[in-house]
Amino acid sequence: MNSKIAKEEKTLATILHLSVFSKFIIPFGNFFFPLILWLTKKEKPFIDDHGRKAINFQISLFFYTIFLVVLALAIIIFQAVRLNGDFPFVIGPDQFYIDQMGQAISIVITIVVFASLLSALFLLEIFAVISASIKASNGENYSFPLSINFIGKDSDHHHNNHQKSKNEQFNKPQNQTL
Repeated sequence: MNSKIAKEEKTLATILHLSVFSKFIIPFGNFFFPLILWLTKKEKPFIDDHGRKAINFQISLFFYTIFLVVLALAIIIFQAVRLNGDFPFVIGPDQFYIDQMGQAISIVITIVVFASLLSALFLLEIFAVISASIKASNGENYSFPLSINFIGKDSDHHHNNHQKSKNEQFNKPQNQTL
């Protein structure tokens, strides 16, 4: 597969993967730049494959992050409401006060657990993007871990090709059996 893929395609796929790090400079750059690069050269199968996978991975990470943050907030609010019934609990711009901190250990544990999960997700992203970039520069395919396939291949395009090959099969006399 290496020899069949042009150096330009390998370079573009590598840049496509590395462009997700633009999110550290531009909000949502991890979606916009790979999407723009992918859409400009989508007709090339190597770029199409890497572009779809990179964007699917970024969308997946976004949903995982939102899910973890919402779940953490829900659990923390539930724990805080439960504490508020028996103990003074105040959250304000300059204060976080719980009368008996030992009773709030579940909130601290929840924060530590979810911060660890979000950190692991962040490290996974860095590792996976760098791995995908290396594979792309070598002309190899890469499958991202935990990626959900939101953007699949065009089914109509494949359906038409499949239908055409069936018709060609019946039009050729050597393929027909009696």
